[in-house]
Amino acid sequence: MAEEPQKASLGRVLLSTLAAFIGVQSERNRQADFQQSSILPFMIVGIILAGLFIGGLVLIAKSIAP
Repeated sequence: MAEEPQKASLGRVLLSTLAAFIGVQSERNRQADFQQSSILPFMIVGIILAGLFIGGLVLIAKSIAP
């Protein structure tokens, strides 16, 4: 019988998304992520991280610019 996809924990999703976001995701972890039952948690965390990154850049730019 084929293995059923399992749900990833919030910590696993966050660590995996952070690793992929900065480009250091291992092939083994990437394969494990693709075995998850849903891509939605990874997408949500990715969008939040991208928003935080952009927000941080905006704050830095505003604090530097006169």
